[in-house]
Amino acid sequence: MSNDLPPDEFRSAMHRVADLVADYLEGVGDRPVLPAVAPGEVRRVLPAAPPEEPEPVDTILDDYLRVIEPNVTHWNHPGFFAYFAITGSGPGILGETLAAALNVNAMLWRTGPAPTELEERVCGWLGQMMGLPPELRGHINDTASSSSLVALAAARHRLPGLDVRVKGLAGRPEAPPLTVYASDQAHSSIDKSAIVLGVGQENVRRIASDGAFRMSVPALAEAIARDRAEGRLPMAVVATAGTTSTTSVDPVPEIADLCEREGIWLHVDAAYAGSAAICPELRALMPGLERADSLVVNPHKWLFTPVDCSVLFVRDPALLKAAFSLVPEYLRTDEAAEVTNLMDLGFQLGRRFRSLKLWMVIRSFGVEGLRERIREHCAMARGLAGRVEADPRFELAAPVPFSTVCFRARPASTPEEQDRFNERLMARINAAGPVLLSHTVLQGRYTLRAAIGNLRTEREHVEALWKLIVKSFEELA
Repeated sequence: MSNDLPPDEFRSAMHRVADLVADYLEGVGDRPVLPAVAPGEVRRVLPAAPPEEPEPVDTILDDYLRVIEPNVTHWNHPGFFAYFAITGSGPGILGETLAAALNVNAMLWRTGPAPTELEERVCGWLGQMMGLPPELRGHINDTASSSSLVALAAARHRLPGLDVRVKGLAGRPEAPPLTVYASDQAHSSIDKSAIVLGVGQENVRRIASDGAFRMSVPALAEAIARDRAEGRLPMAVVATAGTTSTTSVDPVPEIADLCEREGIWLHVDAAYAGSAAICPELRALMPGLERADSLVVNPHKWLFTPVDCSVLFVRDPALLKAAFSLVPEYLRTDEAAEVTNLMDLGFQLGRRFRSLKLWMVIRSFGVEGLRERIREHCAMARGLAGRVEADPRFELAAPVPFSTVCFRARPASTPEEQDRFNERLMARINAAGPVLLSHTVLQGRYTLRAAIGNLRTEREHVEALWKLIVKSFEELA
C-alpha cells in the first residue's frame, strides 16, 4: 500500500508550490536580505519529535510559510552583494523540479542514459562557450571544493612510482612528502583537499602574490626548486582565475610554462570568473585557461543555475578513471566499454541529474542572453568602483576586473582605528536590511566586498547600495 500523495492531491499541492515560488521570486526584493531571527529561534518553534500520524500537505506548507521562508538568508535577493552573489533563475528552478521528480541516480549509463549523455553534451556546450579546446572534457560535481579534490587526486595518481591508490601514503618511508602550490589568495578548499588526500596542510605552499593579488611566478619557481632540493615531490600547482577575495587572475600562461618544464599538474580554479569567459573580451583577461590539466567553473555562481552545479574539465579523463574507477560485481554492465559511467570520474557513487537545470538555463537565456547579463554586472561594478574612487572618504582596495568591488572607508585615524570603523560600517550597512555585504582582509587591512552577480540586481540596487554606504559612513563619523 502506497502512502504517497494521491495524484489529485499531489497536483493540487504542486500548483500551490508553484504559486509560492512565483510569489517569493516576485517579492524577494521587498524583504530584508538577512532575517530578523536570533540563534535557536527556528529550532524552538519546531516540534522536538516527529509526528506519529500523517499531516496534511497544506498544513506543512502553511508551516513553511510561517517558519521557513521568513527565516532564510535571501540569496535570491537583488541586494545580496556578499560572498559571490548567486541566482536560482526560473529555468533553473524548473530544471531542479523536474530532476527531483525523475529522481535519477546516474551512477551508471544504464541507471541514467539521458542524464549521462546530457551531462556530456551540456559540458561540451559550456566548453565551447568558454573557448576551451575539445580535449578538455567536462563532468559535473556539486561544488568547486569537490571538483578541486577530484582534480588533485588525479594529479596525485599521475605521480610515477607511488601507486598511492593501492598502497596509500601511510608508513612508506620510500614515499617522499608531496607538495601542492597555490597563491596566498587561493581558496581554502585547496588546503582541505590536501587534508583529505593525505598531503597535509603543512605541505601546501602558499605563494606570495603581487600588488594586484596575483601569484608571483618567481616565488613559485623558487618554492618548487627548494622543495625538490629537500627531497619533496611537487604534485600540483593551483592557479586561480578570479580569486575569492579580489577576483584577481593569476598569470596562468607563465605558470603553465613552469608546470610544463617541471612536469607538474596544473589545476585552474575558475569557479567564479570562468563563467565570464563566455564573453570574449572578459576571456581575454584570463589567458591560458586552455593549458590547464584540470579546470573548474561553477555555473551556480554566475550562470544563474541553482546550487549546486560545478563543472570540472579534465584534459585526460582516462587518468581520472584510473584514479577512481572501482566496479563491484553488482555494478558491472554489458555496455560499460562503450559508454561513460559517471561513477568512474570521482569519489561519489550517487550522481544527481544536475545537467538538466544547466541545459534549461542555457537554452532559455541563449549564450548571448547570458553574455549580456554578465556584461551588465561588470558595468555595474565599474560604476560602483567609480563612485568609490571619486569620494575621498573611500578607497578601492583592489583592481576590479569583473563584477566584485573591494573597498574601504578611510576616516582620518590610524590604520587600526580605520579597520574597526570599517567593521562597524559593514555591520551598520547590513543591519539596514536592503543589502548584504561581506568582507575580507587584504594586506592586513579590513576590506568590504560588493559582489554583483544576481540575475535580479539592477543599477537601481547598486545606486541604493552606494547611498546606504555614504549614509552609514556619515552617521558613524
